[in-house]
Amino acid sequence: MTVGSEPTASTTSSKEHAESDFSADSHRAVTLRDSAQDYLNRLRGGDMGSLPAIFGLVVLFVVFSLAHDRFLSTINMANLVIQAGSICVLAMGLVLVLLLGEIDLSAGVAGGAAASITGLVMVDHGYSWWLATIIGLLVGALIGLVIGLLVSELGIPSFVVTLAFFLALQAIPLKLIGSGGSIRINDEVIRGLSIKNVPVAAGWIGALAIVVLFAALALWRYRSRSSRGLAHSPLPLVGIQIVVLAIIVLGVTALLNTNRGRPTFPIEGIPWVLPVVAVLLIFWTFILDRTRFGRHLYAVGGNAEAARRAGINVRRIKITAFVMCSMMAAISGILSASYAGKVSPGSGGGNVLLYAVGAAVIGGTSLFGGRGRAIDAVIGGVVIATISNGLGLLNQASYINYLVTGGVLLLAASVDAISRRRRSAAGV
Repeated sequence: MTVGSEPTASTTSSKEHAESDFSADSHRAVTLRDSAQDYLNRLRGGDMGSLPAIFGLVVLFVVFSLAHDRFLSTINMANLVIQAGSICVLAMGLVLVLLLGEIDLSAGVAGGAAASITGLVMVDHGYSWWLATIIGLLVGALIGLVIGLLVSELGIPSFVVTLAFFLALQAIPLKLIGSGGSIRINDEVIRGLSIKNVPVAAGWIGALAIVVLFAALALWRYRSRSSRGLAHSPLPLVGIQIVVLAIIVLGVTALLNTNRGRPTFPIEGIPWVLPVVAVLLIFWTFILDRTRFGRHLYAVGGNAEAARRAGINVRRIKITAFVMCSMMAAISGILSASYAGKVSPGSGGGNVLLYAVGAAVIGGTSLFGGRGRAIDAVIGGVVIATISNGLGLLNQASYINYLVTGGVLLLAASVDAISRRRRSAAGV
């Protein structure tokens, strides 16, 4: 259109249509009812998220609390937190790979290998706990780097590469420790992650800090987006989110700060493993939601070719995801060693990986890539640990645990597949 010419009717119409559409989206007041309706529409469209896992967790707590009066005791809840710790951490690492539509079958034994080297340099070479932990993390990073290069550069399917590493990495602790041997973890800090607790006052301060920080960020985000006319949650919904988080955080803190020992030998405070999991959860939630790497991770998982054409370095994203996954596996392996008090040739083997993958999927992470959050791993990890803990209290045979866990995983995978089909039908 030349300068000074009158706009055509079609141009004016299109401009008015666009302006009306965008102004309706950005300036229309969003109510609590609108948010509820939007959430119901997402559920109908197949976006279930963590809802099935949360519902299942509530059912498990109700069933086990009715079946055994000690299930909800403070000492058992503390044990449940410790049991779930390593599973949640490993599952968070696997979420990064699952978001790409890939799989890492070696994550469990990678954690065992890293923990073996960590224990060995502490016991045999006298390294401090923090230096030994850094070495363990570097071992995990190296394993992930090699896997990522083989998958991204050579194009070998991640299933094949990680299956090979699953077999090969079991040789590391077997060689270092020897068949039937073990490395005792006696370091006060590493062992204390499972057997020691945060001081009661420090636990309350930390819990209040989490609630206040979350409330401040949520209100700041609401004010910032509303002042700029951007889409935002209604203030009542923000308030509900703050209240729910406060109830959960402060309730768990109050429960774990209660004396669960004898009057002459008090045991109180939050197990140290819980702050470790909480810090990792906050960190990965921030990375996935607020950073370029997180956005690129979802983009590659949703459509790798489209992401490549948009200028995203797909190879680099895949390599980084596998490196981060193996480093999280190393942390999980160290937490498992802390819980067991030792590292053995079988550390990280058995059902460790299967439970972690199950935790991620049960929590709501899609096996098809592109959908998942760090919180999914934590919720799913608690579900897995609850099944094992509750059935253990009921003195059920081991095969019952396998049957129930396998059934829950199959149900979660079915929900994921059905949800994906409904999203496809809805054009999402």
